[in-house]
Amino acid sequence: MRKVHIVLLAATLLIFGCTGQESMEKGTLSVTTSFKNGGEIPKKYTCDGMNINPPLVIGGVSEKAKSLVIIADDPDAPMGTFTHWIAWNIPVTDRIPEGVPKAGAVNKPVRMVQGINDFGKIGYDGPCPPRGEKHRYFFRIYALDTMLDLEPGAGRKELELAMKGHVIQYGEIMGIYRRS
Repeated sequence: MRKVHIVLLAATLLIFGCTGQESMEKGTLSVTTSFKNGGEIPKKYTCDGMNINPPLVIGGVSEKAKSLVIIADDPDAPMGTFTHWIAWNIPVTDRIPEGVPKAGAVNKPVRMVQGINDFGKIGYDGPCPPRGEKHRYFFRIYALDTMLDLEPGAGRKELELAMKGHVIQYGEIMGIYRRS
């Protein structure tokens, strides 16, 4: 468990910069969805179901926020952290509905720009761990003080680099999934 905390700390430092951000309000966003934090992700949101994103409800967004970012990943993947979804330039909102279209630029049901996931596709692709393995899936929301100048289809590294120095808040929810 300690190794996981060290990896998460390293990832946080990468995103926020090694010098830190005095203005960042860590952990101040609340993120809820159709499953409890630490609970089982419904099959509907996985490769064994409809493979659509779960709805996300976001609370406590600062008035300073200009946009939101979503990063969903699996740190338990056999080859290291596996990215399932990245999206940015989401206008400040309290809700991301389920089933966001898998397109680079989305206007409805909510505006956003989406990048390429580790399946090599744009948009959300849900949990799909090797059979019998239980993996954790983190859905992180970041509030930024700007909109990002990043093209649709960009990758996670480009997104994290563009976010650097602009994150003012974040929150997360974690779910688990095991294929039978």
